[in-house]
Amino acid sequence: MNDTPGWASPGSAPSDGQEAGASGPAEPADRPGSSDQPGTDPQGPGSKWSKEQPPPAQWSAPTGPANPGQTPPPPPPGPGWGSGWGGPPPAAKPGVIPLRPLGVGEILDGAVSTMRTYWRTVLGISLGVAVITQIVVILLEGLVLNDANTAALDDPSASVDELTRALGDAMLSTGVVFLISLIGTIVATALLTTVTSRAVLGKSVTTGEAWRDARPQVAKLFGLIFLLILIAVAVVAVGALPGILAVVAGAGDGGAALAVLGSLATGVVALWLMVRFSLASPALMLEKQSILKSLSRSAKLVRGSWWRVFGIQLLATLIANIVASIVVLPFAFIASALDGEGFTGLMNSGSDLGWTYLIVSGIGSVIGAMITFPITAGVTVLLYIDQRIRREALDLELARAAGIQDSGTGTAGPTPGG
Repeated sequence: MNDTPGWASPGSAPSDGQEAGASGPAEPADRPGSSDQPGTDPQGPGSKWSKEQPPPAQWSAPTGPANPGQTPPPPPPGPGWGSGWGGPPPAAKPGVIPLRPLGVGEILDGAVSTMRTYWRTVLGISLGVAVITQIVVILLEGLVLNDANTAALDDPSASVDELTRALGDAMLSTGVVFLISLIGTIVATALLTTVTSRAVLGKSVTTGEAWRDARPQVAKLFGLIFLLILIAVAVVAVGALPGILAVVAGAGDGGAALAVLGSLATGVVALWLMVRFSLASPALMLEKQSILKSLSRSAKLVRGSWWRVFGIQLLATLIANIVASIVVLPFAFIASALDGEGFTGLMNSGSDLGWTYLIVSGIGSVIGAMITFPITAGVTVLLYIDQRIRREALDLELARAAGIQDSGTGTAGPTPGG
């Protein structure tokens, strides 16, 4: 059998059909141990070998290839590859996330790392927006909204007109508070989007710099949020409209049931649309897009990843609100205990909320907002960046923007949770 090139060992026998010495110097016929006859004296007459031979263990292996023209074996892998084939080197990480497709845990950790690393700017923005928002809410609730007559909601003998007026007042109060909170959320999101995007590159930003960068897009961001709310309300209203018309026509309980079923069905459609457009806010802020183009960009980035985007945002929202509730609920109990009405008065929708309750519970709401604002905004921005990395190789541009040399290597590592 012929020897495989490159695998011949020193001192191996010649190949079949090949004469000795064809691939190297010829061995002397009278070399010790080379006689074919048993009992032949290796030191007999005519021997050309010295009597003093080194023991076999002291023969050194040749330094070159066994046969001329054969390819030497490949060198071992260089450093950085681990033992054997361990995979490519890790991705570059100039900031709070590695520059490659991200897993769920890495997105959540990136949002928390942004809070921890740039806590002065992040908490400063969140605290400022939350304090201003809560002051406005407290003043409205204490001076205006407390005058709303909602006692009829707890009165079983109230007439339909009284219940209608009370329900309208309650919805007005809730809507005003929601609107003010929404405005605060929009401003915080605009500023924190800039902070998080810089944190990805490992660069800090002050509150003033964040405001100067976000200010040209804030008006568009307001328009975007209100357009999304209008879309969601319109979709749900279309589903409830047949049932409402049936109630007006005298269908009674059947019409009411139809309105509820229609609202639930179109509510699912509204949820699908809101997730599809959920990345429009960072697209508008970071790409300086218009409102309609940012909606189109979000739809393109979410396409094919709806469930993943929905799951990550739902998880982030649950975590942020659970943590915030741990802070807010004790303040609500303390506020109700200090207030003259007590906690039972708080549960009574017809009772007025005292200033003590409003101020103490407002402090808890400020602390809760300082937690929810950075987490929800940070996760949305990092999810937007992750989708662009997966679809548009944004990691290469981010590496160059961060000043990393040889940005084309090591950025396509494994994708945990992808």
